[in-house]
Amino acid sequence: MIKNILEYFERTLAEAPEKTAVIDGEREITFAELSGNALALAAQLRRKSHGQIRQPVAVYLPKSIESITSDLGIVYSGNAYMNLDVKTPGRRIANILDLVDPLFVITDGKHQAALSAVWPEDRTVLVDGQIPRAGAEEELQRALEDVIDTDPLCLINTSGSTGTPKSVVLNHRSFIDYTTWAIETLGLRQDDIAGSIAPIVFDHFSYEFCLMLVRGCTLLLIPENYPSFPARLLQFLQERHATYLFWVPTIMVNIANMDLLSRIPLPEVRMVWFAGEVFPTKQFNYWRRQLPQATFVNLYGPTEITVDCTYYVADRPLRDDEPIPIGKPCRNTDILILNGENRLVSPGEEGELCVRGSSLAMGYYNNPEKTAAVFVQNPLNTAYPELIYRTGDIVYINEEGEIVYKGRNDSLIKHMGKRVELGEIEHVIVNTLQLVRNGCAVYDHGKKEIVFFYEAPKELEAAVLRREIGRQLPQYMVPGRFIHMELLPRNTNGKIDRLRLREGI
Repeated sequence: MIKNILEYFERTLAEAPEKTAVIDGEREITFAELSGNALALAAQLRRKSHGQIRQPVAVYLPKSIESITSDLGIVYSGNAYMNLDVKTPGRRIANILDLVDPLFVITDGKHQAALSAVWPEDRTVLVDGQIPRAGAEEELQRALEDVIDTDPLCLINTSGSTGTPKSVVLNHRSFIDYTTWAIETLGLRQDDIAGSIAPIVFDHFSYEFCLMLVRGCTLLLIPENYPSFPARLLQFLQERHATYLFWVPTIMVNIANMDLLSRIPLPEVRMVWFAGEVFPTKQFNYWRRQLPQATFVNLYGPTEITVDCTYYVADRPLRDDEPIPIGKPCRNTDILILNGENRLVSPGEEGELCVRGSSLAMGYYNNPEKTAAVFVQNPLNTAYPELIYRTGDIVYINEEGEIVYKGRNDSLIKHMGKRVELGEIEHVIVNTLQLVRNGCAVYDHGKKEIVFFYEAPKELEAAVLRREIGRQLPQYMVPGRFIHMELLPRNTNGKIDRLRLREGI
């Protein structure tokens, strides 16, 4: 029985010690080198903490060989890593550190000054230079013996309504389940090269990190500014022979809108995953046409259920105005779609998607109230304790038996006495009518009007937009105000920053 992610990595290390683990610009590191450096760091952390385990240790570094080494070193030390974004304002970093109070924060000389403004130097570990390897092998044996599958592997920070992010605690078991499911169900291989674009603070990165450890894939770190230059991004993937992508759709939409794949093909890409937001079907179909050799998979899931809990392998034609299903549950995960009375919905009826199984997070670190609000007793089970996670997402089952995402609970509004799903307005304008490249509908509660922000090369006449939308939607769903932007704002994860747009109206 495998009881922690390190036992998988030891197998990978035995099979391919000299294989490249990470490509970072012009630098590369093999699995043997990665393991050696991580073990040396683990020994240092053990000495400094007097052997404490199952505690968070933060990493304040850009996405790099050094940050990946730090994450692995923390896991080897028997603790849980928490990656921080070095571009995040200092006040927000301070809020996270105050909440979590990690054992240490790992950084380098370049970022030490910024960190020292919010964190004491005596609890800072620098990774500049060579770390002594004395005692490293002993750390490996301790870790393999001490760490079990229900111990925390990492903490991932998500947005919080108070301005302080919620730190989601995810354990070894949930990542083992998800990663082995991905390998066995979708056929990921040891010779795959993953074009890694996810920010280091995103759960998709932690999955790629585990995929590297478990399957022995190579992580190709994409320079963080390349998404702003789609042509250079595609050239980079082509030159570096990437075979596997797991991206947020926004970047893929931009590439489709610019018709770049017809000029910069990616013949070696055999697997394309996307998640995190709705992928407009027109642009998705463009990708399918341009990469006929690739398998496309739409995944869905909040961080609280470990990366994703449902998936849809695109194995049938989809019309441009047809939503892409989120499919069916991943292995060892069960999906409950509950109505307002906490009963299972009927076919075609909308309800809240709830999740049960080993994928559930352990909760929010140092936040029992918010944990108790969303990790709740299964209302269908009154016989024994069983937690489910309430996602707040509204879905339904289509005629094919596939789960289809409808929108957020908080995107359901009452307007002019009618129930309105803002996601439906977005879908009609972007996918069905194809009036703009991308868009986001928000509700101005003060003025009681629907506001639609949209991306387009130039501003469109509001009267024309209203007329076209009014042919497809009832009048009460037609936005009252249209705001043109060359690019919609994105958050750290690459998703449209809806909160920022709401605050701007």
